[in-house]
Amino acid sequence: MRVLEESYQRDLLIRLKKGDKSAFNEIYKVFSKPLYLKVLRMVKDKDVADELIQELFIKLWDNHDKIDEQRSFQSYLYVIAQNLVYNHFRKLESDQRLLRSVLAGELLDNRAPNADEQLTQKEVSGLVKNAIDQLSPQRKQAFMLCKIEGKSYREASEIMGVSVATINSHITQSLQTIKAYILKHRDMHMLMIGVYMAFVPALR
Repeated sequence: MRVLEESYQRDLLIRLKKGDKSAFNEIYKVFSKPLYLKVLRMVKDKDVADELIQELFIKLWDNHDKIDEQRSFQSYLYVIAQNLVYNHFRKLESDQRLLRSVLAGELLDNRAPNADEQLTQKEVSGLVKNAIDQLSPQRKQAFMLCKIEGKSYREASEIMGVSVATINSHITQSLQTIKAYILKHRDMHMLMIGVYMAFVPALR
């Protein structure tokens, strides 16, 4: 991914290291598209790729004073991108595993609930299932496809015959509905630690 003349790139990095926002904007303009294409090939979802690239450049700006202009900047960016992709897949796998466990009525973790929790495994499963049942048919289908079956927004959009933006809206609204339902019907306490992890998307 060699996209800048070496001396010009070094000058940009020196300026970026000093907090020059115009240098950052120039670097974003040059590197964001090739990085996006690399990430997209790994995650195969345009929305996720876009979010990860935005997170990458936020990290770059937050750590601009630590940049070593003598080292390969392309490799530096690629390592950040790769780590973000790995973290995305780890989080996705963890969320899906936890959600399936909750829906199956299994423990949220290996601890026995203490007296303060006052929430049985059956109650946890019932709350989540009831919350999902409150969704409209379209939202429920989108939620099940993406959050239970692990399909990408693109795959879900093709199955349902709607746009990726519509799938994103369905998931966002579904998460809000589910959280509101659970909060309304139970004083969460420790339950929210597990269910929130499954339902609240990470910042990307």
